[in-house]
Amino acid sequence: MHKPQEIVLAEPRGFCAGVDRAIEIVERALAKFGAPIYVRHEIVHNTYVVNDLKAKGAIFIEELSDVPPGATLVFSAHGVSRAVQQEAEARGFSIFDATCPLVTKVHVEVAKLAKEGYEFIMIGHKGHPEVEGTMGQLDHGIHLVEDVEDVARVQPAQTAKLAVVTQTTLSVDDAAEITAAVRARFPHVREPKQQDICYATQNRQDAVKILSPQVELVIVVGSPTSSNSNRLRELAARLGTQAYMVDSAQELRPEWFDGVARVGLTAGASAPEILVRQVIDRIKALGAVSVRTMDGIEETVKFPLPKGLKIDGATGLEITERRPETGPAGH
Repeated sequence: MHKPQEIVLAEPRGFCAGVDRAIEIVERALAKFGAPIYVRHEIVHNTYVVNDLKAKGAIFIEELSDVPPGATLVFSAHGVSRAVQQEAEARGFSIFDATCPLVTKVHVEVAKLAKEGYEFIMIGHKGHPEVEGTMGQLDHGIHLVEDVEDVARVQPAQTAKLAVVTQTTLSVDDAAEITAAVRARFPHVREPKQQDICYATQNRQDAVKILSPQVELVIVVGSPTSSNSNRLRELAARLGTQAYMVDSAQELRPEWFDGVARVGLTAGASAPEILVRQVIDRIKALGAVSVRTMDGIEETVKFPLPKGLKIDGATGLEITERRPETGPAGH
């Protein structure tokens, strides 16, 4: 029974700028307006984060009819359809939109090209709230494909003006393969200038590609509903390394570590670092003696908060001046 010797931490891992911002929006809304703050759908797909915000007074709902008139409502980081937005406005809620700016960017692109008469092929997972939000930007004309087989079955009304968009949290390799199939069938398809898959998804997958060959086991910290976390586990497994995804340290099984000298550890973009620390402690209790962090990209992306929630830490007063809004460098 060999026990693990070393834990290798992926870099980068864990929270991305969009998740940081979404959680901060709920926390600031609670601080400013008091509980309860209503949130449509899980703010981000992480059990720990959702439970933490529930304890602070956030109420998570799926149906807007469950929100009382005049309440403060936050849209989750995954984005919402036009119908949800319009219904929320019609019901008179005070709305803060925590949609990740990189998801909003896809929504804006869809609206712009739709005006030019484009139809869309969207690569994504059916039923995922981000996909429902993006497809719900238009009444019709967005065709969802989940895999290469779906591409052969798509029947757009016309092919002269066809554009492809993707969910931001897909497997980069899968998306490239499906996009190639779209391109093969519709050679004139318009592709986004920069891929829709976000910088954080790309960086965490790239890190797993470097990490996997160095270790005998990969543990991904993330919740079952988290698309980008699931992709990290799949990617490690596809690279030939045994891989498990856990929502918390309690889910680790001692037998996974039998005969394993090196354990790789990463976390999805919605998983907080405290969970990673708890997993490290649990693996150390099983015998690991050292922890090393892989060299990796340092992410410096920050997204501005919505107007009405910027608070000066020193004075507690709201900041109203407009700061220049900058997008993520190089993305």
